Amino acid sequence: MTQDGAAPAQAGAPTNSAEQPYPVRSVAVKVAQWIERLGSIWVEGQVTQINLRPGTRTAFLVLRDTSADMSLSLTCDPDLLRRLPVPLTEGSRVVVYGKLQFFTGRGTISLRVTEIRAVGIGELLARIERLKQLLAAEGLFDARLKRPLPFLPATIGLITGRASAAERDVLSVAQNRWPAVRFVIRNTAVQGPTAVPQMLTALAELDRDDEVEVIVLARGGGSTEDLLPFSDEALCRAVAAARTPVVSAIGHEPDNPLLDLVADLRAATPTDAAKRIVPDAAAELAGVREMRARSAAALRGWVERESHTLTQLRSRPVLADPLRELTHRHDEVERLRATARRDVERFLRTESTATQHLREKLTAVGPAATLARGYAVVQRVAGPQRHVVRSIEDAPAGSQLRIRVADGAISAAALGTQRLTPKTTDEKRK
Repeated sequence: MTQDGAAPAQAGAPTNSAEQPYPVRSVAVKVAQWIERLGSIWVEGQVTQINLRPGTRTAFLVLRDTSADMSLSLTCDPDLLRRLPVPLTEGSRVVVYGKLQFFTGRGTISLRVTEIRAVGIGELLARIERLKQLLAAEGLFDARLKRPLPFLPATIGLITGRASAAERDVLSVAQNRWPAVRFVIRNTAVQGPTAVPQMLTALAELDRDDEVEVIVLARGGGSTEDLLPFSDEALCRAVAAARTPVVSAIGHEPDNPLLDLVADLRAATPTDAAKRIVPDAAAELAGVREMRARSAAALRGWVERESHTLTQLRSRPVLADPLRELTHRHDEVERLRATARRDVERFLRTESTATQHLREKLTAVGPAATLARGYAVVQRVAGPQRHVVRSIEDAPAGSQLRIRVADGAISAAALGTQRLTPKTTDEKRK
């Protein structure tokens, strides 16, 4: 690039600058040459205008992109339109074959068409099915991405046709259910070539509005061809990317446009959308009254049960006469004490009697009793020591003896000893 922004001149080409500019004719010729190199092409779009005047040798058409606000001028032989098996009308989806032409005199471009093919409904549905599979593979239909709707939205954005039955249904039903609800309405085309661009613009405006809590796209049904804009890829991706929850309210059955699958909520009709977005004030008040009544009944039931339980507790003997149990226990303790005392006294008497009997037995077999019966204990006195005499060898003659009897002791001396023979002893025993 040169300092003044002009493209550098090619070898052999005249220099282009502010001092040496191209004339208009040169630019027009170069543009025509560039377009000529493109050759013949196939183009798809929607016919928005047909200008076929009797007696003219050229028919003029306008072909519009179905997803963007762009159009292309077409020209063709009038006989080409007349030979079509199905008459071409505004709004028809077509595929055309032709060559671009640049008119240097006017500086305009158009496509000279030599073949026109109508896009049938079957082909359109097949394209929608392929788009559906693509969007599903990208996860745009995933239920986990669905955003929950607010319980009571203060402001609702509504995109629908101007003065349409869908608009009246949504507004009337929503305001009857909750009079305080507010709407921000964007009227757009809901069919035809301008529908998608207008709905995209309205959706972007409502999504930027922080007061709008939910957006509704509503239409009162229609044919498959009329509902094609609601299966447009650009619209589906815009709905999936929106920050605000979007509700699809297209009154149609049984086919579903792709918008139903992308939207956060699918309503069967615009009326159904209003019912599912806005709660019924009367029903909510009735629910509150019912809950209050149930709460009051539950509380009264609980108080009655607790009161009955308290009455039962108070009527029990232990609470009616708290000292009664103590008195009963006191009497029982006294009874047990008396029983224990009797048992102990009886045990003591029994043991005392047994002890007396043992004492008497011991007395009867004791030394004192033996002495009282005439026996004596003989001890030899040897100084301070005393030894019981058990044999004649223990008391030789001359030994000092002490003889213990029942009532005292006798001092004696041994005069001699005499051994008793066993025979004599036996005889004495006899």
